[in-house]
Amino acid sequence: MQPRDFVLEQIDHRETRPVPFTLGFEGDVAERVDRHYGSPDWRQRLTPYIVSVAAVETDIRTPLDDGHHRDGYGGVWRTDRRPWHLERPPLARPSFDGYEFPRPEVFLRPEWKATALRTCEERRESFLIGSLGWGLFERSWNLRGFENALMDAATEPDFYAEMLDRLADLYLAFVRYTADLPVDAIMFGDDWGDQRGVILGPERWRRFLKPRWARLYQAVHDAGKLVITHSCGSIEAILPDIIEIGLDVLESVQPEAAGMNPYGLKKRWGDQLTFWGGLGSQSTIPFGTPAAIRAEVRRLCREMGRGGGYILAPAKGLQPETPTENAVAVIEAFTNQDA
Repeated sequence: MQPRDFVLEQIDHRETRPVPFTLGFEGDVAERVDRHYGSPDWRQRLTPYIVSVAAVETDIRTPLDDGHHRDGYGGVWRTDRRPWHLERPPLARPSFDGYEFPRPEVFLRPEWKATALRTCEERRESFLIGSLGWGLFERSWNLRGFENALMDAATEPDFYAEMLDRLADLYLAFVRYTADLPVDAIMFGDDWGDQRGVILGPERWRRFLKPRWARLYQAVHDAGKLVITHSCGSIEAILPDIIEIGLDVLESVQPEAAGMNPYGLKKRWGDQLTFWGGLGSQSTIPFGTPAAIRAEVRRLCREMGRGGGYILAPAKGLQPETPTENAVAVIEAFTNQDA
């Protein structure tokens, strides 16, 4: 079996051994692991089960100075502190008067598409994803600012709905541009939850976001691709809705958030959805012992992988605060699942 086959088997809810995995690194974590092993050769142990490509630059970043950039919608971001934050949204009021909403062509990158096609040809043994970055909810607050967008949903519902319709039309163009690549899936990102629950609230999520995401998911399926969505936070309350509109794979599965214990999710919806993630990036990885990390990875492979429907991963790539010995434990547990 090729790496791609392991992923497809899991999505088809058939158990595999090993469980396919992904593992990313942020900050200086990978370089510290290089020093631990004495060379970067350990990276060859990370089987490329999944490879992402992009033909659309959904997150345009035009530098303004050493600490700021402008995004593709006209918003100004502060970039010299982690995490980045939006300082000046492009829409100061709940109105499109005087604002030119960007056309799809602003974001389409023929040169990226050519590179993506070459990568797809070179990595045919991997499960290939066409990535479309941030999604409708996140872009709505990029346009208006976070607090303003939440207020709009409550007090300016017609404007908020129009904003989401414009964004959905834009993303439909992104889907069409990406879907003729020989990828297996198209992946969106939209952080619907915080640690407590759905940020908009389940009812407003259903009113505003569900029908528009249903359109996008249907367009992906019509193109013969699988649908993957990343969402951080607690979205347990809307999982039946997401399954109903056709999500195939949910990525992140942040176990520290309310209702997002991966084992509970598996029991309730494991026959209808594939979960990708689940190893705690706010708990087990930074604060657990190497032994605890290895034990949790074994449990994830055993229980989440039972009957298929699981891709092993941290909820986030290994963050800069990850101790070197813990990063090493994650790598060795992922790459030697029988130990």
